Amino acid sequence: MARTSDPASTTGTDRASGGVQSVERAFHLLEALADSGGVATLSELSTSSGLPMPTIHRLVRTLVQQGYVRQDTARRYTLGPRLIRLGETAGRLLGSWARPYLAELMEATGETANLAVLEGGEVVYVGQVQSRRSMRMFTEVGRRVQPHCTGVGKALLAQLPEDEVRAVLGPNPLPAHTEFTVTDPQELIRQLAEARERGYVVDDQEQEIGVRCIALAVPGAPTPTALSVSGPEARIRALEEQTGASSLVPVMHRIATRLGQVLAP
Repeated sequence: MARTSDPASTTGTDRASGGVQSVERAFHLLEALADSGGVATLSELSTSSGLPMPTIHRLVRTLVQQGYVRQDTARRYTLGPRLIRLGETAGRLLGSWARPYLAELMEATGETANLAVLEGGEVVYVGQVQSRRSMRMFTEVGRRVQPHCTGVGKALLAQLPEDEVRAVLGPNPLPAHTEFTVTDPQELIRQLAEARERGYVVDDQEQEIGVRCIALAVPGAPTPTALSVSGPEARIRALEEQTGASSLVPVMHRIATRLGQVLAP
């Protein structure tokens, strides 16, 4: 049945869900703005969110006043700087929640375990438990890298629709970090399709010579999230050659599934 008024202009309460509808809509707008690359006009937000323009006007005005949204000189709206502190804090908490699962993966494999999310077209490492071996991989938590040349990056891209992947990669050749880096966007898209069917991705010396990484998605996480194991090429290949339920990929899938249940909203 069609609504005769905008509930956000009355009580702001969604009686069906028990939540506050104006709050839900404000977050919906922020997510729509993020999905648009962080910049959009009011009409674009209305189209992408499905909300009526009067509601968008009120919510955006409030978000601007609070610093969560900014208006630029072209009368477009962008994500505001006040969100940075929230994102950084959430990222640290995500790494803390994941640490027991990363530690379990490190103990099971003997290699460094990583957790990463996709943010603004870049991979952000939010958690890591390092291998105890003297020769080991180390990535600083908080580090940002390009997605096309890393295992976690490709596992994150594989969770997106193809049009979003193309938007992240762009039409031009991708920068090469080693001679093994895939620089053709179309070839990478083909590899991502294979990875979806296989259930995991491989970074074979594509970011750093001598380093191999196996990565896969964390199912159920509220944002695209990936888990990986990385180490010297020969040691990772030896793990891949093991068979049975205790072999590398099945172990990673089980841990990722349990982690996803913890992170699920």
